[in-house]
Amino acid sequence: MTTHADVSGTQHILRAGGYEAAVASVGATLRALTFEGRDLVVPFRADEVRPAYRGTTLAPWPNRVVDGRYRFDGVEYQLALTEPSRGHALHGLLSWAGFRIVEESGAHVTLAATIEPQEAYPWRVTVTTTYALDPDFGLTQTVSAVNESAARAPFGTGPHPYLVGGAGTVDDWTLSLPADTVLNVTEDRLSPTGLAPVTDDAERFDFRDARRIGAVEIDHAYTGLARQGALAVVSLTDGDGSGVRMSWDERCPWVQIHTADLPGRGAGHRAGLAVEPMTCPPDAFNSGTDLVLLEPGAPVEVASWTIAAI
Repeated sequence: MTTHADVSGTQHILRAGGYEAAVASVGATLRALTFEGRDLVVPFRADEVRPAYRGTTLAPWPNRVVDGRYRFDGVEYQLALTEPSRGHALHGLLSWAGFRIVEESGAHVTLAATIEPQEAYPWRVTVTTTYALDPDFGLTQTVSAVNESAARAPFGTGPHPYLVGGAGTVDDWTLSLPADTVLNVTEDRLSPTGLAPVTDDAERFDFRDARRIGAVEIDHAYTGLARQGALAVVSLTDGDGSGVRMSWDERCPWVQIHTADLPGRGAGHRAGLAVEPMTCPPDAFNSGTDLVLLEPGAPVEVASWTIAAI
């Protein structure tokens, strides 16, 4: 069901079984997701400017391009520094774009937006995303892209939900994260410095055996994901074992985890755990690691992920 346009854009309300999702058109944002009235993600109001990147769709890159500079096919580009405090280009070009509706029903909506050629990203790429609710499997988001330019384009994507494990805060919840490698970053700018086993700082980074998060602070990308069949599964639960899980396939070999530590312990501080499956790591426009190369032509389904109640 579509409702009127608000500060966060046109509202699309999806329902299936005990699930209800609210998708806002600005940034193709997952504004709320509940199961039997219980929050699975940190929500915000329709008449509220979205807090930072909460729930948005990240494209044509997730995470950061260090210094906003990159070289692709022999040409150097300078992106706008959208994270001025750290001097990086953050979370792509569509987070504040208005997505147009393609189709919808009571349980799904498909939205699209076009990245127009610009000096720092001179490719026309249309990004289409579908949110679909299933009463048994939860909410699946799929992202597709078509390069409408004459030359190949660099691309990456991911979501930005803050998962809710139950009552309390991040400190109280139990995390299961099947990753054996973490990408270290500088403390001041979060610029990548190199991969390390999670065992190098197990108290902070190793959640392969589910345990309480406690007071640790994390804003890091993980890889080396163990999978259940084809799926990597991250779960977040409270003391009685209920909570939320997020799963995705091999097209996202990375996941960013952020314990939502906010300056001054402002609103939303440690209220949810950001779990962001990514097709590529931070600064992939420079490293080239797992970067998707979109050839001109037909749409490509780039990635998908699912959020479900436990």
